[in-house]
Amino acid sequence: MSGNTFGRVLRLTTYGESHGAGIGGVLDGCPAGLPLSEAEMQRDLDLRKPGQGPTATKRKESDTVRILSGIFEGRTTGTPIAFYIANEDQRSRDYGNLAEVFRPGHADWGFFQKFQGLRDYRGGG
Repeated sequence: MSGNTFGRVLRLTTYGESHGAGIGGVLDGCPAGLPLSEAEMQRDLDLRKPGQGPTATKRKESDTVRILSGIFEGRTTGTPIAFYIANEDQRSRDYGNLAEVFRPGHADWGFFQKFQGLRDYRGGG
């Protein structure tokens, strides 16, 4: 079974669900001394913020990143970089009718297979 870690030298492990408390990741293998800040990460996150187009979700999320470790005074320390993005408008109740249905164009069926019939129908990871 594949996991939630990608890469060999530079490894990213992701966690969380779109309708859970939040999402995030741990980036390991990044050398010390590289410039990196929450503001830089935020610029990229702002490009994918929900509610920006006519077909996008109507949920309102700030998608504000918070770096928890691995950065000091704007530079990488060489230790794992952990980051977290809180879900502020989960609307999990909107997904109650999907408990018995797999949504076309989503990863519901793949998630169901990967985790031996267990799935969070409110939204994938």
